[in-house]
Amino acid sequence: MKLECKAEDIKNKILQVERITGKNLTLPILNSILLITSGKSLKLRSTNLSLGIEVEIPAKIEKEGIVAISGSVLHGVFSNVFQNDNVHLESIDGNLLIQTKKSRIKLKGQPHDDFPTIPRVDGTAFEIESKKLIDGIKSVYYSSSPSDIKPEISSVFIHTNDDNLVFVSTDSFRLAEKKIKTKGLPEIKGILIPFKNTAEILRVFGESVGIIKVCFNKNQISFSSDAIYLTSRVIDGVFPDYRQIIPKTTSTSAVVLKQDLLNSLKLSNIFSDKFNQVNLRISPKEKVFELSSANNDVGENKTYLDAALTGEDVELGFNYKYFLDCFQSITTDSLSIKFSGASSPLVISPVSDSSFLYLIMPMNR
Repeated sequence: MKLECKAEDIKNKILQVERITGKNLTLPILNSILLITSGKSLKLRSTNLSLGIEVEIPAKIEKEGIVAISGSVLHGVFSNVFQNDNVHLESIDGNLLIQTKKSRIKLKGQPHDDFPTIPRVDGTAFEIESKKLIDGIKSVYYSSSPSDIKPEISSVFIHTNDDNLVFVSTDSFRLAEKKIKTKGLPEIKGILIPFKNTAEILRVFGESVGIIKVCFNKNQISFSSDAIYLTSRVIDGVFPDYRQIIPKTTSTSAVVLKQDLLNSLKLSNIFSDKFNQVNLRISPKEKVFELSSANNDVGENKTYLDAALTGEDVELGFNYKYFLDCFQSITTDSLSIKFSGASSPLVISPVSDSSFLYLIMPMNR
């Protein structure tokens, strides 16, 4: 292979694909990035067997070919070449020669025949705006369980409901649901994307604009835009019937300003115990919305907030970290908190926005 392209273009793409290389001692080829030249473009490909990615870079191709180079070494080299230079790449005896105006670098290659293929996913397909897809995943993925012991909850669950693409995740202590209005969707009974892979999907497509084509079957899901093709395995499992735990009735409700509550939770955090517990007491008759926390080594704190309150008195404890996580998904100035008793989950949602729902189980201590 022999080509010329802009150093800045290839640098940015190497950063994208290097993150997905597999840090694998038994299969060292997974540590590599595969460089492929064809037509008028250079393709960079990497995989860790759970995720695979291929990106395309415009280039002046003089000779087609394939070479596999260590991803970390490539990243290190292109992080330090002059960005405004053009770079010349040439494979010689399985190695890669990199030349700029002021640099001449030779990198040792690896046998590219051992590099796994990136699957081309066939199955059910639909198109969605990039912003909507990212918004859906970003609104819920933090509620997934980081542990692989129960793979079905260490995932983001995607399904359809009417004209909504619904994203859900839970770790059994809290649950997040985001509905994205999208027309022309096929029926999707359920896709489980591994939690570890969702972070990379967000990173790769987070800045992209336009339309993403999604295609899935029982084993794989792919996301493709103009110059990026990314695949992920899907989990073979059954997501819990989460609708059963969403309370059907409300005995107490409160509407508070998002920023006031956020500041109060951060203050309560200073005094919370080793279980991260913050206590909440609501008394509509007394017009009291009280957050309190206590730590034998630090002290104690009580904060009162202005709130619109209705219903019965309620008092319960919860993990403040779970509450803090959901603020990134609430774009309105105010939020609603609903209760159906001290032993039922808190239901949090933005005021005048029914697309997002967040549940936190109370702490029983």
